[in-house]
Amino acid sequence: MSKAVVIAAAACLVLAGCGQDSQPPMSVVQTAEATQPAAPDPAASDAGAFAFDGLTGGSVNLADYRGRVVLVVNTASQCGFTSQLGGLQDLHEARGRDGLVVIGVPSNDFGGQEPGSAQQIASFCELNYGVTFPMAAKQKVTGRDAHPFYTWAASTAGSRAVPQWNFHKILIGRDGAIRATFPSAIAPASPELKAAIDAALQG
Repeated sequence: MSKAVVIAAAACLVLAGCGQDSQPPMSVVQTAEATQPAAPDPAASDAGAFAFDGLTGGSVNLADYRGRVVLVVNTASQCGFTSQLGGLQDLHEARGRDGLVVIGVPSNDFGGQEPGSAQQIASFCELNYGVTFPMAAKQKVTGRDAHPFYTWAASTAGSRAVPQWNFHKILIGRDGAIRATFPSAIAPASPELKAAIDAALQG
């Protein structure tokens, strides 16, 4: 198969998006831009060095959650995985008393599936899934323009920390270090994620 045909096929897959019944295009190779993030802040030793603008104002400062376990998830409102918002809210409520915090990071990076304004995103999440966990303003999560948290995560944990699609998950331990990462298809209620959260909470 020629290089041109491969590139065209990959482009078609990405443009097809992730409709309500589709799966992320796992076979699509990341672009060169996505695999070459900007250089991380050399002063950043843990996740607590980073903050996001808040979705409806203020900020989501990871330093505020030092000593807790944080699950950072890049979200989208028009994806086949969007229903995971409900599971993430369940996790936030059920394990919050144990020290878990879920943070949502809306992103339009994959398939253009988070096109709305901040108010539209906030209303959608609250009305459809009762979301009360902290939500960042819409961010780039891949490539040279990725938010510094994601640049740091990639430099610290390698390609496994680089989102390949919406609802990629990065689990941060109480010490601010990356404990585990999970691809989009790993649901909030999955045994793998629950086991990793349990281990991080105990550690």
